[in-house]
Amino acid sequence: MATYAIGDIQGCYSAFRHLLDLCAFDPAVDRLWLVGDLVNRGSESLQVLRFVAGLGDSATVVLGNHDLYLLMRHAGLESRSASDNLDDILTAPDCDELLHWLARRPLLHVEKQYVLVHAGLLPRWTVPKAQALAEEVQTALTGKDSKKFLLRLLGNRPDHWKNSLKGWDRLRVIVNAFTRLRFCTPEGRMMMRPKGPPGTAPEGAFPWFALPERANRTHTILCGHWSALGFYREEGLIALDSGYVWGGALTALRIEDGEVFQVRDTSACKTEALPSSSPV
Repeated sequence: MATYAIGDIQGCYSAFRHLLDLCAFDPAVDRLWLVGDLVNRGSESLQVLRFVAGLGDSATVVLGNHDLYLLMRHAGLESRSASDNLDDILTAPDCDELLHWLARRPLLHVEKQYVLVHAGLLPRWTVPKAQALAEEVQTALTGKDSKKFLLRLLGNRPDHWKNSLKGWDRLRVIVNAFTRLRFCTPEGRMMMRPKGPPGTAPEGAFPWFALPERANRTHTILCGHWSALGFYREEGLIALDSGYVWGGALTALRIEDGEVFQVRDTSACKTEALPSSSPV
């Protein structure tokens, strides 16, 4: 039995299946840990969603910002991202079934010493604190007011966490931290617009994982989202988004021994840069 953690697939089904073949993945005995952003940008999002949902318990998936954007579109969001090519899912006969499954994926998965999350954790959040906050969002995603919640998710404010936050503001901060975080101040103020590599941090900000006093160093965090960072390993962190849709690689890491597998043929999956105002 092996566990393979894989970076952002983003609708690149052909590359994803090529990577699984390279890993000799066997769904009867092996497991996948997927860091989110299953969909969008690539041209094969429907195939990705159907395949991963069909894996059942063999696949553990946490939600990324593009996955949430798909749920927002389904809920009636009128604002469209420049990367939006999700109509094949939204018009598919099994759309409701697939999105029912997607909405029930967590924002955070904790197993032994590992934390699986799309983007990152705020520095003052312990892992148990992050688990409790992720459960709040899961309750909102699956509750009777889920559409209201999804239609109020868009935005960068508030940009920092306070325990006293309530309502939609509280949920938006939690979601933004788990699914969009790259840079933040030592106090945890998030800066959402910059998307460059760590050396381009705004004044007073740092990559979220570089803060020495962050409370979640008790675990190894596996994440994606930050394609400009690329595949990156250090003690307590494994970043897996190596930018396949930007001409990089789709990366898998076998948890048991740390072996890395990559697919680099981008001929089936092209994209263009997004404007800074894009919701995803």
